[in-house]
Amino acid sequence: MKKIKLESVFNEFTLMGIAVSGAFYLGEYWEGIAVILFYLIGEWFQHKAVHKARSNIKALLDVRPETATVVYNNTYKITAPEKVQPGETIEVKVGEKVPLDGFLLEDSASFNTAALTGESVPRTLYKQEEVLAGMIASDKVVRIKVNKPYDQSTLARILTLVQDAAERKAPAELFIRRFARIYTPIVTGLAILVVILPYLYSLIKPEFIFVFDDWFYRALVFLVISCPCALVVSIPLGYFGGIGAASHKGILFKGGNYLDAITQINTVVFDKTGTLTQGVFSVQAISAAEGVSQKELLQLIASIESFSNHPIAKAIVKYAEEQSISLNSSLRITEFAGYGIKAVTNGKEVYVGNTRLLSKYGISFPYEISNMTETIVLCAMENKYLGYLSLADTPKPDAVQAIRELKDLNINNIQILSGDKQTIVSNLAEKIGVTHAFGDLLPEGKVAHLEQLKANFENRVAFVGDGINDTPVLALSDVGIAMGGLGCDAAIETADVVIQTDQPSKVAEAIKIGKQTHRIVWQNISMAFGVKLLVLLLGAGGMATMWEAIFADVGVALLAIFNAMRIQK
Repeated sequence: MKKIKLESVFNEFTLMGIAVSGAFYLGEYWEGIAVILFYLIGEWFQHKAVHKARSNIKALLDVRPETATVVYNNTYKITAPEKVQPGETIEVKVGEKVPLDGFLLEDSASFNTAALTGESVPRTLYKQEEVLAGMIASDKVVRIKVNKPYDQSTLARILTLVQDAAERKAPAELFIRRFARIYTPIVTGLAILVVILPYLYSLIKPEFIFVFDDWFYRALVFLVISCPCALVVSIPLGYFGGIGAASHKGILFKGGNYLDAITQINTVVFDKTGTLTQGVFSVQAISAAEGVSQKELLQLIASIESFSNHPIAKAIVKYAEEQSISLNSSLRITEFAGYGIKAVTNGKEVYVGNTRLLSKYGISFPYEISNMTETIVLCAMENKYLGYLSLADTPKPDAVQAIRELKDLNINNIQILSGDKQTIVSNLAEKIGVTHAFGDLLPEGKVAHLEQLKANFENRVAFVGDGINDTPVLALSDVGIAMGGLGCDAAIETADVVIQTDQPSKVAEAIKIGKQTHRIVWQNISMAFGVKLLVLLLGAGGMATMWEAIFADVGVALLAIFNAMRIQK
């Protein structure tokens, strides 16, 4: 009765209540009890299935640290992570989870990142590199300077995404909810007509013998058959199970609607750096112009790049520190997305970036640099070319597998968009089996390319990226997929699907889960409508008893629940 009052007068509980009361009125006690008993069995299996789906998601929630150890002048205070402010220093012992995002104060330390990335291989971080909440200190006690409040940490953001996912309903779920509100009162009215119409007919045709209990029994059978439990229960359970199964594999769908949307994808566009490649660059060579030493060039470039969070910038700064080169922090910088950085030092303008940056300011440089296949960072001061650093990046271990599995799903329009030089992008594309690769693109160039793809209405486009410059294309695509383990905050917030493991092969996995969920949901819809329609016709004709009605309702609901549970295996 509580559920009837809370939700509405006409719902599946109303139909069940009328049917059980009617069975008791007719003296069919066993049939009335059977309706209740089998309904409770169905509820138990439903709760069991929901619990299993929730447990997959709860595994993420279990990584939340409950306390943080704050260091105050070598004294320690244990408090809740929510109370720790940016700028404070926390200490994390071996085996403990990092409670908040911050910068490492030790020279180096090893962390288990499985909670965020799914990878069991420890990750070594160095001084001033960012440590994320949810990582586990592996080799020693570490101190971390907090840079974000708890509610803005990577871990808190991921948990919010998961908890909000169930609130975003797929079109099939929304339809069933609306359908049930209209369907139930209609069925109740039809059941009343099953009793009234024969009575009226008997008044017109006296030879027709109307027996109230017989027709009332048929109306009750009709009500039980018509109960929409199988649809109301199994469809949301199917989507919830799909979200849970994906979470278990490190893929976060922000709602059931995206599980549906990803099944329509026939074009996948990848960003390059950090998405298909590891984004872990290493300096390969230093080429200084005449009159400039390699040490001076490296110091100048690293000092300017220390203001950037780009993987290339971090690699250069790390290399400079390894060479014991001190950096100049008293610089005024301006960063240009897709180009590089302009800085002012000692009243002189310095440019550090790609060939486009130097070309933009009319600074000449050796022509052969444009044809080099490595990643190149050039430097110029006061319109004079000073030299360059060359860096190398490698494809992720599963990049080839990612492309192969997408092709196995008959997704053959696979493209790469990158701000890197065309020669670098083409080289990567050839290695991993992609035929369409476009380099030298600024963020607005990526947007224009995606708009061109979407101009063909047959294209259903997914974009996969990880950087802040990917945010516009993630928002523009039909399904935006972010590499979320260690990716950019803005990209994760904008995307519809977040891959925690940073593995591009999970894109195909996400599509497979979406298709399996979609298939199971529509199997349940077809089965429920098919069986109910058949038994409804038999019940209206007096050829089906309450036992057949129980099967058409609770039996079909149980079968639908078992079917929905398959996705969680």
